Amino acid sequence: MIDALAVAAVAVDADLRIVHANQSALGFFGLRAQDLSGRLVSEALFAPTERGPADEVLQQVLAGERWEGELRVTGRADPEQRTMVSVSPFYDGEKVDGALLLVEDIGSSRGQTDRLAARLTRLARVTADLLLAEDTQTVTDIVIEHMADAAGATVASLSLRLTEDTLRLIGIRGGREGAQARFRTFPVLGTPAGDSFRSGRPLVLSGRDQIAARYPDLERASEGERSIVCLPLIVAGQVLGVASLSFPGERRFDGAELEFFRVMSDTCAQALERVQALADAADQASKLRFLAQATDELAGSLDYEATLRNVARLAVPWFADWCSIALGIDGELRTLEVAHVDPDKVALAQEFNTRYPPDAHAARGSYEVFRSGRSELTPEITQEMIDQAVPDVEQRSMIRRLNLYSLMSVPLKAHDRVLGVITWVAGEHGRRFGPGDLAFGEDLARRAGVAIDNAQLHTEVRQMAVRLQRAVLPETFPLIAGWETAGHYLPSGHLDAGGDFYDVLRLDDGRIALFVGDVTGHGVHAAAAMAQMRSAVRAFAAVDPAPDVVLKRLDRLFEQYEIDQLVTMVYAVLDPVRDELTLANAGHPAPVILRADGSLESLSRPQDVLLGADGSCRPTALVRFRPGDTLLAFTDGLIERRNEDLDTGRERLLHACDQLGTGQLQDSLLRLIHAVRDPTRDDDVAALVLRRLPVPS
Repeated sequence: MIDALAVAAVAVDADLRIVHANQSALGFFGLRAQDLSGRLVSEALFAPTERGPADEVLQQVLAGERWEGELRVTGRADPEQRTMVSVSPFYDGEKVDGALLLVEDIGSSRGQTDRLAARLTRLARVTADLLLAEDTQTVTDIVIEHMADAAGATVASLSLRLTEDTLRLIGIRGGREGAQARFRTFPVLGTPAGDSFRSGRPLVLSGRDQIAARYPDLERASEGERSIVCLPLIVAGQVLGVASLSFPGERRFDGAELEFFRVMSDTCAQALERVQALADAADQASKLRFLAQATDELAGSLDYEATLRNVARLAVPWFADWCSIALGIDGELRTLEVAHVDPDKVALAQEFNTRYPPDAHAARGSYEVFRSGRSELTPEITQEMIDQAVPDVEQRSMIRRLNLYSLMSVPLKAHDRVLGVITWVAGEHGRRFGPGDLAFGEDLARRAGVAIDNAQLHTEVRQMAVRLQRAVLPETFPLIAGWETAGHYLPSGHLDAGGDFYDVLRLDDGRIALFVGDVTGHGVHAAAAMAQMRSAVRAFAAVDPAPDVVLKRLDRLFEQYEIDQLVTMVYAVLDPVRDELTLANAGHPAPVILRADGSLESLSRPQDVLLGADGSCRPTALVRFRPGDTLLAFTDGLIERRNEDLDTGRERLLHACDQLGTGQLQDSLLRLIHAVRDPTRDDDVAALVLRRLPVPS
């Protein structure tokens, strides 16, 4: 098949040694078959200055990539004669086993016409690919792959503007090993791409002499001749970046080729502008969705630590590869959460923070953000920055493993107080944080700061309310031989103290008085009225404990002091000598007696008159109360539920009362409360149980 080709064709093996050349090749190079067989193709066919570029091309082909471009070959009468070399890989299954070189003159007008037509065809394909690109990475791949192949370049790169003085390499094909890491960012001054970026004009360097004269320290892809073309990517007068192409050999670019490059760079710039606009719109929409979701998280819970942990996880990986939240406690930043796109990196980050905690006195970093309340933005973390800031070799190694490429720290603030710091880190393939990202981060931090402040305030007020409530309620009941007592107060979710109260009094004559009451509402007024009621009941009972007397005196108290709260209360006196219970009810839920035989008796209230309302005719009830009987008094929070009448709630309570018959009375009461109350209802619950112990046989 090779022999049938009309152009010069040479086959080489995987070691780049010639295994066959057709007659057209022998005539083209003016050599015999025995002069070529077994020789390295770069030494046999290419001029000394082209051998390095030829080896570069052949290695690229052995990696599976076809190449076509200009290289000067030996055996030509005219050393300046332009030749087109096309190199394609041979495959043995999936393994590249050699290559085929096709060589032809392109000096003739027909050759130039054919070459231009082929390139225009490739240009049309590249343009079509760019028009369909949906993101920057796709544009980058098209530039460094398809555009480079269409132009015949072995090295291609795309760099975008990071700042006015710095370019960021976002993609490269070919070049020396490690070029992507070494030139992750590079200065505009002193580089071919940078000069093209500054001037806004294409830069063409033909041959190593031109390159060395202008850029003596420039890293080269291979030894020997080289040519470079840098193309600024311009849209509406703004230079977005530079596409750079590096060619093996000394190339001369005619007007048609330069126009070819210009069209490709313009198409690339337009594609970048389009995908960036789409990315910005999508990013803005994502930020708005994230803010809405984070706001719901922050507003939906008063457990701000758990909420902040969720917010940190929400930010990974769409906004950052790594999010860390630290809160200030006694002047020290303590890490609350570290979320990372790679779970293995979380342990590494925690180890790093343990071994190398942030310097509290550093001029930059999380502590400076915490002290000053001002955000810090580092769009690009370069190796030079790390080397200068971190003298410890092991610490630098861990930083590289953590993949820190872009960083942003913002203060968690509430009013004028800085509560902590949120830090976002982007990795190698993540976003590069800019001013828009910083504004977004500060907005989120403000919302989180307000949520923390509210949660802390809620906790403080809640604790104060509970302390106030418990200061009024009895811590213990008097120990009375032959009796067992238990009480429990369960606060609602309100910030303020509630109005439920209860107590048990041991009277001098051996009788026992007890009461349970409820002041409507919450807050200071309710707590004050509750304390006033409890103290008044104890004082009145000390003079005359009779239920009707105590309630009448409470009614007069309301009249005399113009108490405007609504108060319900049940008051009872138990006489163990007479086995009697005397009870008066002022608009309160009726207590329940669990008899020794397991039967239930509900002490329905004789008259539904609240304290302070005309209770002059409030009657009392007298019932038997023998050893083994248990009395349960409670507030309405225990039985009330939304969209349900009180009778239904009372029936539910009666079914659960058998739990009071056995076991420790306090434990039994807690089980009953949790079984009966509505956990979704925002009301306090108070319950009091008095059990008369059975007489030993």
